[in-house]
Amino acid sequence: MPFGGIPTFAVMIAPHSRLIRTDSGSADFRSLVSELDKDLAVRDGDEHAFFAQYNGLQDIKHVVVIMYGDRPAGCGAFKSFDARTVEIKRMFTATTHRQQGIGSAVLNELEIWARELGYRRCVLETGKQQHEAIALYAKRGYSVTPNYGQYIGVESSVCFEKEI
Repeated sequence: MPFGGIPTFAVMIAPHSRLIRTDSGSADFRSLVSELDKDLAVRDGDEHAFFAQYNGLQDIKHVVVIMYGDRPAGCGAFKSFDARTVEIKRMFTATTHRQQGIGSAVLNELEIWARELGYRRCVLETGKQQHEAIALYAKRGYSVTPNYGQYIGVESSVCFEKEI
């Protein structure tokens, strides 16, 4: 069933797993984002409120969720940043499914989807304390770039970009 007029696509990525394209209305996505926000509240500490204000779901129309059986295992999303660029948002893998390639699979699908829509570049921000995320982005060919937008001058942020 489509969410917000966007068709939902599902493909197999591993036994008992499937990848779904949807939007931020997905209950599975919202469940994972709730876990992500709890994790970030701990990692971000006093800065959490600053970052949280930029993580609303209302403008997110492109979401990827990986399901393991009937449970969501990982997610990510993008929104338009400019005419040729998307911003990757809300990347998260449930703790029970880490180190299984889920983050890479989600990021790969987001890049494919963005290219299908005519975008040619991805940007993203993550916290310096999110070592797993930094390693994932480096492994997937993202390069550190000067902080952009609201993250300019924020010492605890690191921004990345990649041509797709």
